[in-house]
Amino acid sequence: MERTQIMLEEEQKQILKNISEKENRSFSELVREMLNKQIEQHQKSQLADAAKALLADYETDAELTAFTSLDGEDFHA
Repeated sequence: MERTQIMLEEEQKQILKNISEKENRSFSELVREMLNKQIEQHQKSQLADAAKALLADYETDAELTAFTSLDGEDFHA
């Protein structure tokens, strides 16, 4: 872990402090968890945006869907 300083509004800090006390957790642990949730949400959003951008190609490019007819068939090596 690496120490990092951030500037918070007084109200933000007080809200986070109240939550951490109510949940009997450290302030830092709470902030890390909230950041992790935001990072995960951002990454999912980026993945969804990339999928949407590629959807038109997938729907119109026969080479990309050539093997879908094999879906559900057993594989024999």
